Amino acid sequence: MTRIYRNVLLLIWAVSMAGAVPAMQQPEPREPGPIPGVQQLEPMDFGEVTALQQLEPKELGAKTSPVTEEAAQDRDQEQRDREQEARDREQEARDREQESRDREQEARDRTQEQGDRERELYEAGTEQIDDGKLQPAVDTFNHVISEHGPHAEGALYWKAYAENRLGQRSEALEALETLRRTYPQSRWLDDAKALEVEVRQSSGQKVSPEGESNEDLKLIAINSLMGSDPEQALPMLEKFLAGAQPLKLKERALFVLSQSGSPKAHEIVARIASGSRNPELQMKAIRNLGLFGGKDSRATLEEVYKTSHDTDVKRAILQSFMVGGEKQRLLEVAKGEQSPQLRGEAVRQLGVMGARAELFQLYQNESSLEVKKAILQGMFISGDVEHMLEFARSEKDLELRRRAVRNLGLMGKEKTADALVSIYTSDKEPEIRRTVIEALFLQGNAKQLIQIARQEKDVSMKREAVQKLSLMNNKESTEFMMELLNK
Repeated sequence: MTRIYRNVLLLIWAVSMAGAVPAMQQPEPREPGPIPGVQQLEPMDFGEVTALQQLEPKELGAKTSPVTEEAAQDRDQEQRDREQEARDREQEARDREQESRDREQEARDRTQEQGDRERELYEAGTEQIDDGKLQPAVDTFNHVISEHGPHAEGALYWKAYAENRLGQRSEALEALETLRRTYPQSRWLDDAKALEVEVRQSSGQKVSPEGESNEDLKLIAINSLMGSDPEQALPMLEKFLAGAQPLKLKERALFVLSQSGSPKAHEIVARIASGSRNPELQMKAIRNLGLFGGKDSRATLEEVYKTSHDTDVKRAILQSFMVGGEKQRLLEVAKGEQSPQLRGEAVRQLGVMGARAELFQLYQNESSLEVKKAILQGMFISGDVEHMLEFARSEKDLELRRRAVRNLGLMGKEKTADALVSIYTSDKEPEIRRTVIEALFLQGNAKQLIQIARQEKDVSMKREAVQKLSLMNNKESTEFMMELLNK
């Protein structure tokens, strides 16, 4: 067949050369015979001609045009480059999405930190009042007020209270006016009005902290009030709660009322829990209903939860449900609450109650990533190794799977060590394998980390295991470090 190709090519070349000669210079016709300067073609028999005719065009091209093969290779490379670019764009999109989630989480963390700092300052100020350190309390409350956070209203009230005790009447009235003007819907306004009356009545008089009534004596009187004459005591306690008294005394009065079995006392506490007084007393009333109340108290809390729009109030009620053993009410909130934040709080309280089956059921039907994280935390609190292990192996979301693996590391070496090694062996996702190494480190499992360091072929994973071992101060890890040094 090679001889056929050669003859065809030579014939084509000869014909093209003959046609290229100008007509005026063409030689005279001559007899058929050999053409000078042209290699003579060997004659082809009929079989060779037939074989040539049956060749497919692509076969001829493959033999006669090597450029075509290079072009095909170039097209394949371009296709691979386009596919790689598409993968790179998808990875960049995932990275941008992760960065966005990280920024949102950082913003939430900053807000949480700011709120925690403000709350700590506020609590420090109220403690300073209880300890009689009134001027430091005024300075602390000024810091809280400057934050313009959720405790600013209460800080203005207690600042005015401390200033009144210090004899700074005009400053106290100014603080109360700021409270009224800046927060016209504040639940502190009733207390502020009572305090303002007291300040104005004392206006023009020089008052010192030492001249005030002994608060310890007031506390003793409140303790004995309900035992002597409950019917007479209840109106007095209610009036006491509405007056300009220190928070410590009001909380004590509320505590006394909460322990009473009187329907009237329950009505007063329920009214405060619903938000008729300042927020701090409301929170205290909610906790007291959870601690001391029966079925009626739980029903009151449920009603307050449904009508309140305050997230902090609802969270306090969920905690009271946990204290009161109200698993079913918590489960209803975890299923039906619209706020992921509150669903997560209900889930955490279920975890404290050891509601493993309920949490597992909730996880199957939950769509919110944040709530699923809370459910995993609840399972961790309840010690549910079985379901945690299931999610560590089968959860599709990488972040949730990592969280489950990390939780396993905190749930006891005896229960989870073998399972973690099994996950490391079977799961090919690098992030999961790194999390397993971290989990083994958290449970102080030097033995399994050494096994990974010896057997692992991946350099980065081996380095990760060795790095964790270098931080462990025990005999096994030290001996392994010496072994590495002696190689």
